[in-house]
Amino acid sequence: MEHDWVQLHSDPIDIGPVLEFVTDVGAGGICFFLGTTRTQTHADGRDLIRLDYDAYAEMALRQMRELAAEARQRWPIKRLAILHRTGPVGVGEPSVIIAVSTPHRADAFEACRWIIDTLKQQVTIWKKEVWSTGDATWVEPK
Repeated sequence: MEHDWVQLHSDPIDIGPVLEFVTDVGAGGICFFLGTTRTQTHADGRDLIRLDYDAYAEMALRQMRELAAEARQRWPIKRLAILHRTGPVGVGEPSVIIAVSTPHRADAFEACRWIIDTLKQQVTIWKKEVWSTGDATWVEPK
């Protein structure tokens, strides 16, 4: 759909174009979720230096488009963006952005939260934690 921007890519996420894309004169609310790599120290003293994301791209994009379509059935969405990075994402960098515009703010909040929660549960994107010691750990989906 021309009012949906769904993408997997390895480039850093730029919020400006996403805001421009979801802006609509019929929208009274625009909600963003920006997921970033947070700093953390493992119990044994290792520091997280980055997350590495991998995806079964064909399936993940199809699943992301299905999320967009289902969200449109649930809420009166004007415009929507779901962008997720693949590859290495350093501490402090965004890995995912969800942006939704709707006529009223409550719908924008609800749709945005539902999309990110469902994406994390269902879309074939995997992440690996890379530690300062050079070892890495795959994160099990919850």
